[in-house]
Amino acid sequence: MHPEHPAPDPGGVLRLADIGEYAPRALLARFGLTLAPVADGAPIPGSFWGDEEAGIIGTTVYARGDTPVHSLLHEAGHLIVLPAERRAAVHTDATDSIEEEDATCYLQIVLADALPGVGRDRLMADMDAWGYTFRLGSSRAWFEQDAENARRFLLERGLPVDLRARSGTPA
Repeated sequence: MHPEHPAPDPGGVLRLADIGEYAPRALLARFGLTLAPVADGAPIPGSFWGDEEAGIIGTTVYARGDTPVHSLLHEAGHLIVLPAERRAAVHTDATDSIEEEDATCYLQIVLADALPGVGRDRLMADMDAWGYTFRLGSSRAWFEQDAENARRFLLERGLPVDLRARSGTPA
């Protein structure tokens, strides 16, 4: 689902600097993860894609102000879907499993609802603008019509599949 190599729309996608660190930090903490800010212009540790894309090492998600929110949530999602014993060993590349990748994409959309000023609609638009590809043509079509396996994967692991209905508790 993540693009082979992103073709970012620098002016169009929501960035960490646009929403601040407080809400993402609190959201990640709910899942035992830490958000580690990276100075502007510095390389992002654990970034698979490089440039401004978020990075992961262990239970830490690294991001700069110019990191897209969808990237931060995607990398956090990778850590969340992994069993705790696998998280500690993660450095840069979280999985080669299609099931985990699909669950991560689904989860990043769900997690967006917990961030004020973001929400799933904006996140899916940003994913499409960034170059995520889905066989139904858009992240929304995939999420609404073709993501039952990802949803089941999350439910089987007790992970949230909707944060809109409840105030912060996994649904």
